[in-house]
Amino acid sequence: MSESPLNVIDVLLVEDDPGDALMTQEAFEHHKIRNSLHVVKDGVEALAFLRREGEFADAPRPGLILLDLNLPRKDGREVLAEVKADAELRSIPVVVLTTSEAEEDILRSYSLYANAYVTKPVDFDRFIEVVRQIDDFFVTVVKLPR
Repeated sequence: MSESPLNVIDVLLVEDDPGDALMTQEAFEHHKIRNSLHVVKDGVEALAFLRREGEFADAPRPGLILLDLNLPRKDGREVLAEVKADAELRSIPVVVLTTSEAEEDILRSYSLYANAYVTKPVDFDRFIEVVRQIDDFFVTVVKLPR
C-alpha cells in the first residue's frame, strides 16, 4: 500500500494573541494548506487538548504543535517541558513560534527538546511565508510518526 505524499494532519496552534492566530489561519488559507488548524489560547488549554480532557475530549491527536512561548496561565516553556516529558505526547514535533529573539529562550527551548525555533516576522507577507515553510517542511518533507 503506497502512502499519499499529501497527508493531511491536525496542527495545534497555541497562541494567545488573536492577531497572530488570525494571521496563521490566513496563512493556512492563503497557501491552501489542507491541514486542519486547531487554536487554543493558553498552555492550560493546550495540555487539555493534547490529553483530550474536558471540552477537548474529542480532540484529534495533532501531528504538529506550533507553540508560542509567552502565554497566560501556563507559558510555552512549561507546555514544552510537559509535552516532552509525557511518553504519549513526546513524539509530536513542536515548533516554537514566538516573537522572542532572546538567546536564553532559544537555548531553553532546544534544551526542552523543541524540534525547531522560529521567530515570528512582524511583516504579514513574511509571516505567511514562514508558516508555509513550516508546514511544507514538517508535512511534506519530514516523515512524522502516525
